[in-house]
This record gives sequence, structure tokens and C-alpha cells, in this order.
Amino acid sequence: MSSVATWPTQAETWLDQRGKGAWIAAMVLGFIFFWPVGLALLAYMIWSKRMFSRCSKRTHSRHYGFKSSGNTAFDAYKSETLRRLEEEQDSFESFLQRLREAKDKSEFDAFMDERAKKARETSSKDDEPIEA
Repeated sequence: MSSVATWPTQAETWLDQRGKGAWIAAMVLGFIFFWPVGLALLAYMIWSKRMFSRCSKRTHSRHYGFKSSGNTAFDAYKSETLRRLEEEQDSFESFLQRLREAKDKSEFDAFMDERAKKARETSSKDDEPIEA
């Protein structure tokens, strides 16, 4: 009975280790062989946010760790380098987010300035005396 309960978990782990492409391939094959299976996989991928995750390999490095090379010095170097790269990626992504927000703000401010200018022009035309 326990093997029946664990096979979905084992299949999920196996697909996670192979990345988003494996999930998509499983979904497509599910649609080809028996469409409800493909539909169920698609629903699960959307529900679990696997479909929209940015980088599945990055997630795996945090969840599963890495296979040891047998050399502790190299493993420590590799772990530190990957940690540093992830920090750099996170800081770069936050920089890009701040850049997008600043661009959005400047575009919105320009829109509001243009709108206010048009409103002033319209009100100044309304204030002009009408000649008969």
C-alpha cells in the first residue's frame, strides 16, 4: 500500500530533477495517449506554479543540493560559488525591478504633466471672450 501512495511523489521528484521540459513533455505525452492525463498534468503544473517558475535548476540547488564530487575542498568552493552567483542574480533581478519601477514612474509623471498641460490649454480657451 505504501508503494501506491509514494509513486506519484517519486514521479514528481523524477520530473522535478529533469526540469520544466520534462514536465511539458509528460503533459504533451499525456494529451497524445489519453487526454485527461494531459489535462490533469497541465492543471497540476499551473496549480503548483511549476509552469511559471523562472528557473527550475536554481530551485533544485536549494532543495536537493548537489552530488558530491568526493573532494571536500572542491565541493566547498562549488557551493560558495553557486551561493554567490545566486546572490548576484537576486541583486540583479531586484535592480531590474527598481529600474522598471523608475521607468514606469517617469512615464506616468510625463503622462500626468501632459494631461495637466492639456487641461490648462482647454481652460484658457474657455476663458477667452467670445467675439460677435
